[in-house]
Amino acid sequence: METQHSAAKIVVGVDGSPSSQAALRWAMRYAGLVGGKVEAVTAWEVPGEASWSAPAVDATFDEEDAQRRLVDEVRTVLGEEGASLVRERLVHGHPVEVLVDAADGAEMLVVGSRGRGGFRRALLGSVSQQVALHAPCPVTIVRQDVHVE
Repeated sequence: METQHSAAKIVVGVDGSPSSQAALRWAMRYAGLVGGKVEAVTAWEVPGEASWSAPAVDATFDEEDAQRRLVDEVRTVLGEEGASLVRERLVHGHPVEVLVDAADGAEMLVVGSRGRGGFRRALLGSVSQQVALHAPCPVTIVRQDVHVE
């Protein structure tokens, strides 16, 4: 009996930061090693919906423009050929909830670490810390100074 295996799903959080770009490169390299597919996910919230600790979002938020920026960022980081292997998703919601939900059924969730420390992290919380605690799969946190070729 022949069994069909679907490609491993590798979810990566993308927010435009250097650490998320490093995470995207890391996720692509890992996907290549395990024969996986990368899903780049960006979360967005409307001002007033989020808690006080959420990142500020421009009141003139345009979902189409945000999707276009996500696709452009993936192309810039990975090039046309690499970007053609990535599925981009823009999802409404808090980044932790969006990434944890997206990681359902994934082999790996990859996020960047902005390297906030001390008091600021205690006040703001950390997306990478929260997804590491709540994700339904293993999580890799990539520092922005990691260079993956």
